[in-house]
Amino acid sequence: MPSRASATRYARALFDVALKESDPVQIERDLASFADLLSSHAELHSALTNPAVPASAKHQLVDTLAKRLDLASPARKLLLLLADRDRLAMVPDLLDVYRERLMEHLQVVRADVTTAAALTPDRAAQLQKKLADITGRKVEMTTSVDPAIIGGVVTRIGGTVYDGSIATQLARLREKLAV
Repeated sequence: MPSRASATRYARALFDVALKESDPVQIERDLASFADLLSSHAELHSALTNPAVPASAKHQLVDTLAKRLDLASPARKLLLLLADRDRLAMVPDLLDVYRERLMEHLQVVRADVTTAAALTPDRAAQLQKKLADITGRKVEMTTSVDPAIIGGVVTRIGGTVYDGSIATQLARLREKLAV
């Protein structure tokens, strides 16, 4: 089974357990801290993902790390299970899927907004509120600047792009005039 598919199954199960037994937001923080630890220490990552290292050694190492990081019980149990099954390499994918499920549960969407010039904090807050009104969800917004769009706003929410840029409007006008 591909790693992403396995990560999805583990993340969904962990989320269901977290809803019943723990705080799903805390579990996300715990997984993130463990994933950050793996990504920032190459030797640790190598030891925990190397098939030549016995599962029992990985189990002991993960148990020690989980205690030091003070991980919540559901996260700790899952990481120990992954260590026993030699599946710790999927932790980053598992974290991504878990975050997606958590965002869905909390009714939060991510919006990537591109403008030709930097937005003032007031204007960014207005745009964020408008997007929240449109989507009916809380919006986590990231902004970027791209002078090539000339003016207006390009917003990506999930797989949908709302393109209100001057550059796109000019391109459409050019196509109409060319016909």
